[in-house]
Formats: sequence, C-alpha cells, structure tokens
Amino acid sequence: MRKITIRIDDITEDMDWEKFHRFEALLEKYGICPLIGVIPANQDQSLIAGEKKEDYVDWLKEKQKRGWVIAMHGFDHIYTTKKGGIFPLNHFSEFAGLDFATQVKKLREGVRAMHEMNLRTEIFMAPAHSFDRNTVKALKMCGFRYITDGFGNGPYERGGMIYLPIAIQKSKEFGKKDGITTFVVHTATMREEDFRSYEKMFEKYQDQFVSYGEMLKRSAVPRNLFMSIWEYSLAVMKNFLCGVRAAGR
Repeated sequence: MRKITIRIDDITEDMDWEKFHRFEALLEKYGICPLIGVIPANQDQSLIAGEKKEDYVDWLKEKQKRGWVIAMHGFDHIYTTKKGGIFPLNHFSEFAGLDFATQVKKLREGVRAMHEMNLRTEIFMAPAHSFDRNTVKALKMCGFRYITDGFGNGPYERGGMIYLPIAIQKSKEFGKKDGITTFVVHTATMREEDFRSYEKMFEKYQDQFVSYGEMLKRSAVPRNLFMSIWEYSLAVMKNFLCGVRAAGR
C-alpha cells in the first residue's frame, strides 16, 4: 500500500503561526511527524505575517526531538532568476541559473545560519522546487545528501544525491499499491476548505499517512536516463497545466 508523508514549506520565525498551528494540531491528532523546510535567513516579504515567535529556535529543536524532520529551505527565499533547472515545476528560482561559486556561498551561509540555531540537516528543499546541476554539485560540497523533490515510487539516487519524491497528483496516490511519496503543504495559503480536505484525508486514509522518518528508512534505487527524462517531462507538463488553470480563473 502506498505510504504518504507530509512536507511543510516556508518555515520562518514570523510566518502565519495561526494557520500553521491549526495544521500542526491535525498532524498531532493523527500522529504524523512531517518534514519542515526552515528558511535560514528569510528575506521574502510575502512570507512575513506577524510578530516573530520568541521561542522559535527552542520550538524547532523540540519538534526535532519529537520526530519532526528538518530540511534547509534555500537561504533567503528570494527568487533571482527565471530558470526552472532540472526539475522545472516553476520557472523562477533562488538557485537555478546562478554560477557555481555563488551557489556554494549561499548554501554555506545557510548552513552557518542553521548551525547558529544548533540545527543540523542533510536535506535540502529548493524554493519553488527549482535547482540545477550546479546546485547539486554545490550541495554535495556543502555536506547535503538528500533533495526533497523528484517524482517516483520512493527514494532514488542520481549523480551522487538521493532524491525524496513528491506527489504528482494527490488524488491519485491513494489508489496505488506500493511505494512512498510526499504531499507538499504551504500552510500560509491554506483556506478553510483545505483544512477540511486534509482532515478528511487523514481520517479516511490513516493507514497510509506516515511520519517522514519512514521516507528516510527506504533504500534509494539508481535512476536511469529514461526515468530522468520521464520525470523532467512530467514536471514540464505539470507546470503547463498549472499555468492553464491559473489563466482560466
């Protein structure tokens, strides 16, 4: 039976805590420990929703102790290029299109900021899902082992990095018989119907939703060229369809 994990993007000390805590309560109700993407030095004004959480660092460390998994979500979350990279779900990026030295510098500054909070992680979460070959090369140089992105039935290895897949289409994951994937959540943009939808899913499919630690226990399989082309094509198509839907609203 397909297992499903949860990933929450855009974690900052001054995010919309009201919405986040509402979703957090759902996760706790159903015993799900997610992956959370911490932005080390956020400069994205669209993510700032209020006062800074005074015990933010202690809160992060407590969550990590309780089984939540932390990823480094870029560095400052500012989109600097219009590149989609090797996983083009979007055509804007904090990293893709920048030279190797610049990417290394940003990643090292991010790691330094995480260390100042006494946080350690080997998982990278690219803002907008966009990164390129220079990003992968820089990540390996900076000590990262995993990227939370890609499509597939479970973790896979390509170019010396392990990819932890996300869902192509949420509604179709419940009918699959095996493997493991991740639902991507942005709590700040959730509407009332989104909260209701997730609660219904958690209730109905309790046997399929698992903590993110289960993803990290799975062995990574090699990814060949054919599967890489398949993944790239799906990302391009998903980007196109999202654009069509947005234009029709």
